[in-house]
Amino acid sequence: MSRALLRSVLELRAAAQTTPRRLAPAFVTSSSPSSSPILSSQPPSSCSRRGFNSTTPIVEPVNQPHVNNAPNPTENQVPPLAFKKSHPSPPPAAPVTGDSVRALLPLLAAQPGGHYITVHIHGFPYLVQEGDQVRLPFRMPGVLPGDVLRLNRASVLGSRDYTLKGAPHVDESLFECRATVLGVESEPLRIKVKTKRRQRRKKQAKSKHRYTILRISELTIKTAEEVDEPSV
Repeated sequence: MSRALLRSVLELRAAAQTTPRRLAPAFVTSSSPSSSPILSSQPPSSCSRRGFNSTTPIVEPVNQPHVNNAPNPTENQVPPLAFKKSHPSPPPAAPVTGDSVRALLPLLAAQPGGHYITVHIHGFPYLVQEGDQVRLPFRMPGVLPGDVLRLNRASVLGSRDYTLKGAPHVDESLFECRATVLGVESEPLRIKVKTKRRQRRKKQAKSKHRYTILRISELTIKTAEEVDEPSV
């Protein structure tokens, strides 16, 4: 048994010494479908990388405008930057009052029952009449109780039968609106308890806002003669 096993091992060793060495496998690559295959001994990864670098780049055609379309006048202009406006834009310096407004201004001033106005204070509109009390949603800086403020920005001025609307504001030379500062009002102290899950710590956030109180002390509509007079 041992002699037969030894003889088979020797035959296998002799057969391995007489067999020629195998060549490295050749890979077939092609750069394009129409070209003939190329024999290469390198791995397929390098061949594919080389073929990708040698191909021409694909340039997509640019869509041309239709012949019937009108040319764009702003095609070569740089688009303007969009700025965030934190405050409303001021009204025009010297608005022009039309003849129709001058003709109807006496009728508006002669209306009984008082007049109303929509004034804008720091961008907030308020529909008020003479004698109304306004609580601003903020504390106005730089004012003291007793100060008289002239409100010169309004979008609507009207009465029972007539209404004058501005675009976007009414000319300030057509009316006189004044407000008196009554004082500052504060709200009750608010305490909010903030907690987190699975934690015993608690944090208190306290807030107490203050608001400025105004009273509309004067609201008059000027006549055509007073509008034509130069302002001092």
